[in-house]
Amino acid sequence: MSAYGGRNAVITGGSSGIGFATARLLVDAGARVVITGRSRAALDAARQRLGENATAVRSDVSSLPDLDALAARARDALGTVDALFVNAGVTRAMPFESTTEEMYDESFAINVKGAFFTVQKLAPLLSTGAGVVLTTSVANVKGIAQTSVSSAGKAALCSMARSLSSELLPRGIRVNAISPGPVDTGTLENTMTEEDAEQFKAARVAENPMRRFGTPEEIARAMAFLAFDAT
Repeated sequence: MSAYGGRNAVITGGSSGIGFATARLLVDAGARVVITGRSRAALDAARQRLGENATAVRSDVSSLPDLDALAARARDALGTVDALFVNAGVTRAMPFESTTEEMYDESFAINVKGAFFTVQKLAPLLSTGAGVVLTTSVANVKGIAQTSVSSAGKAALCSMARSLSSELLPRGIRVNAISPGPVDTGTLENTMTEEDAEQFKAARVAENPMRRFGTPEEIARAMAFLAFDAT
């Protein structure tokens, strides 16, 4: 049997970046996965690349009705869930002085509220011994300029992981958080001007001991380890 044959996983934010790399790793190793995202086109492209063991569900984690629908689809497609990857999130450069209430609310609605209710809505499907992995960021401790809102949300996820670990422990469910450093997912180019993105990336590379960005595939291996193997 393949490494993850017979295993089922749900990955929010699974149509690109770390989420897609995790989905591909698991599918290639025999698992069945449900991936989510907000872009139908991106989901369709990801589903085609992943093959028949993947189900793509358009879902906004900040919407509780969408999360209810996701739980229903996951139940129909998978039955039970062995791994839940709470990966959907947004990271936008927000200078302190120009951050609006709308920008703040959107960030916390997706990164914090969305994560909490993703776990709540999917928890009834989690099997005994299942693993939950929340994607946070090294920014939650680094104090990086222009990331005060998103970094605060990511720090909240670290605290949430600790509390949910206690809440779900009686069911044998493990909860972990992974805090990647800079990873080249293409997200920066979608949220900044090309010049700002290059400057931001250069600064992160300069302060990184390895002098490079990580790859989604590297983080995916760590995600899979925490979800299935780290007991």
